[in-house]
Amino acid sequence: MPPAERLDMARNVATDDIAILIPAAGASSRMGGRDKLLEQVDGTPLLARQVARALATGAEVLVTVSQDHPARKAALAPLASARLHLCEIDGREGMAVSLREGAAWAIERGLSALMVVLADMPELETEDFTALLDAATEAPGSVIRAASATGVAGHPVIIPQRLFEGLRSVTGDAGARGVLQGEQVRLTPRSGNRAVTDLDTPEDWARWRAARR
Repeated sequence: MPPAERLDMARNVATDDIAILIPAAGASSRMGGRDKLLEQVDGTPLLARQVARALATGAEVLVTVSQDHPARKAALAPLASARLHLCEIDGREGMAVSLREGAAWAIERGLSALMVVLADMPELETEDFTALLDAATEAPGSVIRAASATGVAGHPVIIPQRLFEGLRSVTGDAGARGVLQGEQVRLTPRSGNRAVTDLDTPEDWARWRAARR
């Protein structure tokens, strides 16, 4: 079998066994009343853009959305599919509640790993997600993390099944940092700063848009 066909088969196995979690229940508290996940990127709300790119991998995608932000759920309506799952949560606690929900969902489905994709990183592409899926196929059971081209650790992160129980007990807004402490993380460098560019304030968005002109 040619190497390209073997790679495609490996990716299909990973896609069947690894789902993508996109936490989208945050308050956008630093945006001065704007919702960063509804900011337009190439004519598409950022959240819809991220979800569309995640779905393009062929993986199951779980998006946690806050009951306080119905417009986010509405932005995802055109992407409805059997592989897109929405979970409405109380997002006031921060990232932890999304991780707990994602871990419980992954355990229920018998997944081998969960890729956590932050929703406010507008430079991520489908190829970044598939690169991590390929890395997870080569190193099952490992923590896989995207990095900038210069090796700065970023996102997404693939968390293996053996850490799901730890995710179910996280609290606050520190994400999975405590669960990943002490793990040997395999970095997967991506082009430029795609893995580390996140936009949290109107000033961040203005600078980023100016740089794209």
